[in-house]
Amino acid sequence: MTTDAPAAGPRRSDATKAAILEAARERFAADGYERATIRAIARDAGIDPSMVMRYYGNKEGLFAAASELDLRLPDVGALPDKHIGAVLVTHFLDRWESDDVLTAMLRVGVTNAAGAERMRAVLGEQLGPVAAGLCPDPADAPRRAALAASQILGMALARYVLKFPPAVEMTREEVVAWLAPTVQRYLTAETP
Repeated sequence: MTTDAPAAGPRRSDATKAAILEAARERFAADGYERATIRAIARDAGIDPSMVMRYYGNKEGLFAAASELDLRLPDVGALPDKHIGAVLVTHFLDRWESDDVLTAMLRVGVTNAAGAERMRAVLGEQLGPVAAGLCPDPADAPRRAALAASQILGMALARYVLKFPPAVEMTREEVVAWLAPTVQRYLTAETP
């Protein structure tokens, strides 16, 4: 008679890594990249700082891992052009309102070169292909993605980071009504 070994649960290292990343995201969001320390992150995660270094090497490696994200952009290629801007703006509002990692990345991105580079990479890798699939000239996609990002990031900065009262007080429908035509034009209109 053979006995099956019990199914192994998640490895302890996976739980430790998850705790470190959660603490890092919260600390980077609260303190920014410069003021966040490995010691504070380790304390928040309830572990020794050497464990952070073991898994992530240094603060830059930890930030890169903590800011890894999938924007989960909707497939807008099959949509009529007139809906693309509204779908994308609505999607980003949903993400900003439900994902503190994006807000943390924006805060760090405006104050730190590593954070800015990370934000550029995420948007370039994920919004760039969307722009390439939509714009009349795919060679113009990087410029168009940058223009669309300027609208989306500008509103996110005003609404979720700086909390300008007029931006905060706007309903989601108002934000979409104002931004969607511009984002749509940037991605789909003929080059001026």
